Amino acid sequence: MKKLLFRKFLKDHISQFLFFGFSLTIIVWVIQAVNFLDFVTEDGHGLKTYFSYTLLNLPKIFHRLLPFLFFLSLFYQLVRYEDRNELLIFWSHGIEYKKFINVIIVYSFIFTLFQIILASFISPKSQDAARSFIRNSNIDFFPNLIREKKFVDVMEGLTIFAEKKIGINSFSNITLSESKISRSSNEIKIISAKEGNLVSSNNEKFFELTDGKIIEINSDKVTNFSFDKIIYNLQKYKSKTTTYQKIQEVPTFDLVKCIENFYLLKKFDTKINNLFCHEPSIDDTKQELLKRLFKPFYIPLVAVICSLILFVSKETANFKKKRMYIFFSSFIVLTYSELLLKYSGQNIFGFTLFIIIPILVFLMIYFYSTIKLKTKHQSSNA
Repeated sequence: MKKLLFRKFLKDHISQFLFFGFSLTIIVWVIQAVNFLDFVTEDGHGLKTYFSYTLLNLPKIFHRLLPFLFFLSLFYQLVRYEDRNELLIFWSHGIEYKKFINVIIVYSFIFTLFQIILASFISPKSQDAARSFIRNSNIDFFPNLIREKKFVDVMEGLTIFAEKKIGINSFSNITLSESKISRSSNEIKIISAKEGNLVSSNNEKFFELTDGKIIEINSDKVTNFSFDKIIYNLQKYKSKTTTYQKIQEVPTFDLVKCIENFYLLKKFDTKINNLFCHEPSIDDTKQELLKRLFKPFYIPLVAVICSLILFVSKETANFKKKRMYIFFSSFIVLTYSELLLKYSGQNIFGFTLFIIIPILVFLMIYFYSTIKLKTKHQSSNA
């Protein structure tokens, strides 16, 4: 009977977790998907790239929300059981308060393991796959980006201006401004033509420019010449959208290898696949590793805080206020983990606050709960 009761409790919690998880994940995903429309309206990527990118970001959204979802669903389930007097069924069948808390904590460690797998392997892989769609995609509907009397600079190092659009792929009085700025020199090339036609060949895009002039400015030297017709290749330009691999997309094993090289092998300037392992980036590497491997352990801390609801029955004075204290305490812990994560990789003090303090708080609340609940159980039997 005891196993059936716990099985029902865990089943009810999973149902609430999935409900909150689906609802909040979809809401956040829709909000981000609206922001990702920039790929279509400004960066020139197609709908296939847009939908692939947004869908592959779902694991990242879910793993970021998971600790909050666990807390929200567990808090709701415990309050619901207390309000419906369902907890009395547990106590009447001889289930001790300590046993109930232990089940919740063990259960929370299952979610912790799931969060580690999600944050360490699934989410980085899906984010890297999403980035690869941008990296490998063409600017699918470039003609739609060029509007009459508007400067278009979606490609790095190139600005396009067309006075009039005379067809789907044809423009009149078009100007292309190409710039290459470095420490040693500044090179600017301005190409103006009476007519420009955008053509595609073998997945490459070109401008056929007729009856125009080219002005080249190189430091103090200025040259210009006219042309009847030239072909201008657009493939050498890249989209301004970030295409390099970010730290959030690096495999966890590469992050661990970087830390090993830097601190154990004393290799201070190495490259592991796409990850540069050197002094300027080591703090970000440590922070990302802590986020993936240690931040999930805030879930058991939230679980033991939520278990304090067992102290607060409907007969307790100010029970609604005490429930709110427990709710906001859990919320503050999750916020604390997010804020302190930024400083955890910078020095030993931030590392200690991020890891050691939550462990101490967990142990304090756990032992306080077990002692207090044991006293409560004994008094109820007297």
